[in-house]
Amino acid sequence: MLNRMVISMKTIFRMIVSSDLHYKPENETEPKRFEHGLQLAYAYAEAQPYTAIDALFIVGDFADRGRDSEMLRLKETIDGFVQPETTPVLMMASHEFMRPDGGEASALESFARIFGQAPDQHNVFNGLHCISLTTQAGCRIKDAKKAWLTEQLKAAAADDPEKPIFVFQHPHLTDTVYGSIDWGEDDIIQILMDYPQVVDFSGHSHAPVNDPRSACQKFFTSFGTGSMSYFELDEFDFSDGTIPFAHDQCAQFLIVEVFDDNSVLVKPFDILSEHFFHDGYYISCPSDPDTFTYTDARYAKATPPVFPDGTELTVTADKDSVIIQVPQAQNGIERVDSYSLIVRSLPDRHVVRQMKMPSGYYLYQQPASIPFRLQLPAGEYEAAVYANGFFKTVSSPLRAMFSVK
Repeated sequence: MLNRMVISMKTIFRMIVSSDLHYKPENETEPKRFEHGLQLAYAYAEAQPYTAIDALFIVGDFADRGRDSEMLRLKETIDGFVQPETTPVLMMASHEFMRPDGGEASALESFARIFGQAPDQHNVFNGLHCISLTTQAGCRIKDAKKAWLTEQLKAAAADDPEKPIFVFQHPHLTDTVYGSIDWGEDDIIQILMDYPQVVDFSGHSHAPVNDPRSACQKFFTSFGTGSMSYFELDEFDFSDGTIPFAHDQCAQFLIVEVFDDNSVLVKPFDILSEHFFHDGYYISCPSDPDTFTYTDARYAKATPPVFPDGTELTVTADKDSVIIQVPQAQNGIERVDSYSLIVRSLPDRHVVRQMKMPSGYYLYQQPASIPFRLQLPAGEYEAAVYANGFFKTVSSPLRAMFSVK
């Protein structure tokens, strides 16, 4: 249905939105990933009726420690891989301010000298307003910048109140997209709330762009922008912590398109696999909250994941360890967020271990199964594994009996 709707409309603007590149002179991994992503984005655009990429927004933490060498390496990428039709717009945040030779003030000086840009900008592309902010004191936005943002939003809305207004800053806005609980700031939420047509982009958390919670609509629309460096998850009950397995297989950004009816399509792209995760997050009418679909209502409407018929747990147990292999469950196009394990001793059925593992949904090619590794004393046990959806739904369990000798 989405493809048919989009085909009938005319694209008037396209941009790439990326963040958390973490360029560092001792490692070429992130630069090579980003450069390859730019090549893939241009190849995608050239195959469309509207062939341009009008802008590239890099939403902070592009330099791992804010050093000149890191900024100069990104300048090489821009000069060599960004086509003349595309306007690059950069902003800084906490990692750029980590430079040892003067912190924030020194970073601002180098930024202006190397990139020739202002830290805060209001650009207009094909009639669409794009407002970008560099943070202060790490990831905060103080009163003078709040006042500047307020004036820019008033001017953009006066131009055409039905057009989307794009806003960019490095930290998530607290309690919006996935990752914003631990990596969010609330400095500008009250300002943006009066402008439902705002579509806000933020990074900082390294949360996956294909997590459906990375699209959020409350008073306005918000998106997380991923990372080129490593994944981090915003849940604190995973057995391996917030940095998941295969965390370094991370190279994601967004390709955003605007159509002639003011609708917006945000397409999450995985650079390592060279694939879009899905058709995209579609905003039919950015200025009307009554049309919002990526809301908290998803928690009430979501259906639980299911394990396909015939799937079973595989348990391997010896004196040193137990490995419980969990086949992936199904949850429509959203995939499955994670799996929870409960181990009970038999015959008393006392709980002896509880664990939780991510599903690897952030990888375009997910593993076929997820292993739980644990140690147990000799005895008889029952394992029960539940598949968790992104919106607090839980499957029926898979169960298995096993012995540790």
